[in-house]
Amino acid sequence: MAEFAQMPQMPPGTGLPWGTEQRLPRAEHLQQLDGVSFRLAAPFDFGFIHNYGTVFKVFDDQDSGNICFGVRADDDQRYFVKFAGASPIQYLGAPDDAITSLRQAVAVYQDLAHPSLINLVRAEDVGGGFALVFDWVDAICAHRQYPDDHRRFKTLPLAVHDQVFRDVLAFHEHVAERGYVAIDFYDGSILYDERARRTIICDIDFYERSPATGKVNQWGSVRFAAPEERIDGAVVDEVTNVYTMGATAFCLFADSDRSREAWPLGDALYEVAARAVSDDRAGRQQSVAQLAREWAISSATKSGDKRLQAIRDASGSMAGVWPTDWYANYKRAEWA
Repeated sequence: MAEFAQMPQMPPGTGLPWGTEQRLPRAEHLQQLDGVSFRLAAPFDFGFIHNYGTVFKVFDDQDSGNICFGVRADDDQRYFVKFAGASPIQYLGAPDDAITSLRQAVAVYQDLAHPSLINLVRAEDVGGGFALVFDWVDAICAHRQYPDDHRRFKTLPLAVHDQVFRDVLAFHEHVAERGYVAIDFYDGSILYDERARRTIICDIDFYERSPATGKVNQWGSVRFAAPEERIDGAVVDEVTNVYTMGATAFCLFADSDRSREAWPLGDALYEVAARAVSDDRAGRQQSVAQLAREWAISSATKSGDKRLQAIRDASGSMAGVWPTDWYANYKRAEWA
């Protein structure tokens, strides 16, 4: 499982939002836990991690201020521990600021609990910092920071990408219904469990109550953030998230290339996605639910993508768990 990487979203390696100065050099300290090596800007005592289990994976290259561990407990259960309080090599902020941000994220995960959201097991003060403990998931991440995962994700059939997108839309309909707005959602927040055929959404730490306000130095990927997100005092709301969802469509289907030539689906679906990423708020769909409806309708029309529709027809319902012969059906129908 991946953490929720911030690196490509900010000026490279700064650990701070856009608008900050270029990176300063940092010292590098190498540590080990259970034979797994990782880097920090300064030594830190992680002895408390063994309260959760044996470390089998460390994610140390985040500039969010957190360092994350995959641990296996005595009962063989695995967990993902996100910890703030140390000094990750890519983070230039103060550890106390990272602790505050992670503590504030607890309510977000609790309020937005959903079948597609990674499950928060507990949150606690520990080791002189703060930790969130999640269930571990065996999943690939859509983001380039994890090259093997990214390559594997890119090879998944179009219909899988379509289901992932629909799952992302459904979760963000839920976000809107709960009175929140997505901040800092990007492809690093998208995980896919191939065995369970399930989309998992992670790293929603910075989601806020709606409406939020734009900031020049707002967290988030320039590929996914609407223009108003980086205008001081601008309204950031569900219409803003429509833009983010449109950007997600272009990411999943065209590697973030928004040209018609790069789009592998039909004209109708292209028009839906292109409308969502309009710089003009009035030109976008006015809710995530409206975007989801237009996507579903355009998928089913003659002007939609015939290949995608043929795959769905051959596979039966794609909602929830798909049939075990889904890939065989896909191979028969992919060029219909």
